[in-house]
Amino acid sequence: MQVEKDSEKNARMVTLFARYAPPFVGGVVLLLAWEFIPAFFNVSKLLLPPPSAIVRSLWVIYDRGLLVDNFLITLAEALLGFAFGSVTAIFFAFVVTRSLILERTLMPYLVGLQALPKVALAPLIVVWVGIGIESKILIAAIISFFPVLINAIVGFSTVEAEKLDLMRSLVASGWQKFRIVIFPNSLPFIFAGLNVAIVLSITGALVGEFIGADRGLGNLLMQLNYNMDISGMFAVLVVLALLGIILYALVRFLHVRFVFWAKPDNLRSGSN
Repeated sequence: MQVEKDSEKNARMVTLFARYAPPFVGGVVLLLAWEFIPAFFNVSKLLLPPPSAIVRSLWVIYDRGLLVDNFLITLAEALLGFAFGSVTAIFFAFVVTRSLILERTLMPYLVGLQALPKVALAPLIVVWVGIGIESKILIAAIISFFPVLINAIVGFSTVEAEKLDLMRSLVASGWQKFRIVIFPNSLPFIFAGLNVAIVLSITGALVGEFIGADRGLGNLLMQLNYNMDISGMFAVLVVLALLGIILYALVRFLHVRFVFWAKPDNLRSGSN
């Protein structure tokens, strides 16, 4: 029994090492190269500040009280936009897949909305809604909407006919069919869209802040750019990258937790 426990523990350690060691080692190598190679080629620190200068700038921004409040504003805008856009997308996906007429009516307009450059649409939204947090949430929601919509439509449309026939033979109601068969079948597809949308929601919030805002990391980036504080800009970009990684990891965790019958790792291993 003890041997089996030790074997399982070793297997877990090997799995964790195989998963996390490559990105960690790659990150260390990249940082070291970034720190020393530009100086070797006499690249100005004003153009490409080394990681040490970026860390110092990050501390200065934090010490001046500019980081936390702006970070929380951008995080709130991104999460609220992501939630609103995702819920709306799932609703529209369900509606258009329940009726062929609605699908033919709505899809051209939804595709047309996606085709519009969001950067060009953002100034109009700021004019219509204002420079407050609402316009940033709306821009983030619009950018998050389409990836979830397309994946949800695929999920709602690819239910196996045998499962639906079984539910009909059991005289299941429409709600029971949706709850037991249709929605669980769509979850892997929906989460695939959510994985993309959560990262895009940060972009949407930043685009809105670039257009018009007095708070947020996007506004802070504009201020640092105006002052030609390149290392400070890199520091904010690092914070944004970490935010994107954390939010993506959170959605992926929820994916694995709630769609346990179709985990991403299982799908990958099953295809090999």
